[in-house]
Amino acid sequence: MIRVENLKKAFGPKLAVNEVSFSVERGEVLGFLGPNGAGKSTTMRMITGFIPPTSGKITVGEHDMLLNPLPAKRLIGYLPENAPGYADMTVQAFLSFAAELRGLRGDARKKAVSRAVDLCSLENVLYQHIDTLSKGYKHRTCLAQALIHDPDILIMDEPTDGLDPNQKHEVRNLIKRMGATKAIIFSTHILEEVEAACSRVIIIDRGRIVANGTPEELKARAANAGAVCVRVKGVSSAALAEELRRVAGAGKSEVLRDDGGDVEIRVYPESAWTNGALTANIASLAAQKKWQLEQLHTEEGRLDEVFRSITLPDTVKAG
Repeated sequence: MIRVENLKKAFGPKLAVNEVSFSVERGEVLGFLGPNGAGKSTTMRMITGFIPPTSGKITVGEHDMLLNPLPAKRLIGYLPENAPGYADMTVQAFLSFAAELRGLRGDARKKAVSRAVDLCSLENVLYQHIDTLSKGYKHRTCLAQALIHDPDILIMDEPTDGLDPNQKHEVRNLIKRMGATKAIIFSTHILEEVEAACSRVIIIDRGRIVANGTPEELKARAANAGAVCVRVKGVSSAALAEELRRVAGAGKSEVLRDDGGDVEIRVYPESAWTNGALTANIASLAAQKKWQLEQLHTEEGRLDEVFRSITLPDTVKAG
C-alpha cells in the first residue's frame, strides 16, 4: 500500500530525511519512533503529498505521489500534528465539510459523519464550536476527519496527543482494529502504545532508519533480553555466583542485591540459543541444592532501553 524509496528532504543545508526506504502492507500497523527532530513528521508529510521530497520516490497504492498525486491522496486519511481545524465551525459542520471535500454527498455524507462521530466518541460536542473544545476533543475531531471517507491508508502524527488515559486506550484499540484491514503509520513518543497497537516498528534518528522490525524483535536487542534473575535466601553471593557459573548455557553474571542472606543475581545466557534452557537449568540446580528460591524469571527486553541505546549520542552513552 505504501512504498518509500531513497527518500531525502533538505531544508537549506540541513538534511532532515536521508535515504529513507520502507514499505507498509495492508493489515500492518507501523509505529514510527524517533527523538524530536529525527525526521518523523517530515517523512509523513512527504508520504501524504503535503510537502515534496528533495529526491526519492513515494508510491501509494499503485500511484506515484509526485506524478499522480490526486488518486494517491484519495486513499489516505491524514491526522497531522497539532490537530488543526477551523475554529469558527462546529464539530458537525467541520466533519460535514471534510466529507464534502472527499466527494461524499447526500446520504453518503450523513452516514460518513455519523460513523466518524461514533468511532471518535464526539456525540457530546457535536454542536460546539471547535475553538471551545478541550485539546483532547480537538484532537479527536481531527482524527474523525481523517477517518471520514473510510480510507485504505491512515497516516497519523501523535494520534493520542492531549487525550486522557481512557481516551488513549480507546484510540489504541481503534487503531488496532482498523489495522486488520488498512495500512497504518503512526508516530508516537509513548512506547507502551507501540507494544499495544503495532505489528512493526521503525526507529528513525537524524534522518536515517536505524531499526526496523516487530516490537518483539526490537526488544530482543536489549542488553538484558534473555537474562535470568534468580533470588535465593540463605546462600552467600560468592557461593551462589560460583554455582551459577557452572550451569550449562550460563555466561557472565552480576550481583543485583546482597542483603546478607538474601541474594539476587542476573545471569546472562552465553548465546541466544540458550535463552530458553538457561531458566530450566537454574531451576534444576536450585532443586538439587535445595535452595530457598524466592524468585526466578527470564527478563524480556524493554523497548525504551533499545530506543535509548540506538538513538542517544555516543558521547552521552559513554558518559
